[in-house]
Amino acid sequence: METTETHLFADPEYHLVQASSGKRFANYIIDILVFYSLMFLTGIVIALLNPAAIDSINEEDTGFNLMERLVGLVLYGLYMFAIEAIFKGKSLGKLITGTRAVNEDGSNVSPKAALLRGLSRAVPFNALSALGSPAYPWHDKWTNTYVIDEKGSNRPEDL
Repeated sequence: METTETHLFADPEYHLVQASSGKRFANYIIDILVFYSLMFLTGIVIALLNPAAIDSINEEDTGFNLMERLVGLVLYGLYMFAIEAIFKGKSLGKLITGTRAVNEDGSNVSPKAALLRGLSRAVPFNALSALGSPAYPWHDKWTNTYVIDEKGSNRPEDL
């Protein structure tokens, strides 16, 4: 009878395939639609619970519009942090496209990395930094993470 040895401390071979720009764009569109849908539903609930809150909004105030956009960026960053931290680098967009955010070594993103990725998304023009092929936006560069195509990748967790 022949036996094979497995070395526990040997470095397993793995490779990561970076997600295409098209998949990254699809992730963004899906995730932003889900986020704004949740914000819209939250606004409806607030309006139903406290109609006076809606009357106090002055949309013609330029400061309000700027503040609304900044708050929206921060909330989107916090939303993406929570989703990626809970689901180990996945969001609804990534689930649909078969991609995942991982550390440079292919391991799952930690909650700290997910927080930094999320907060980096609040930087104005971050979405524009993803233009190009392959897409490597600021929130990936600054946190040493990648979004990989799961079908083509072989990660340490998969071995």
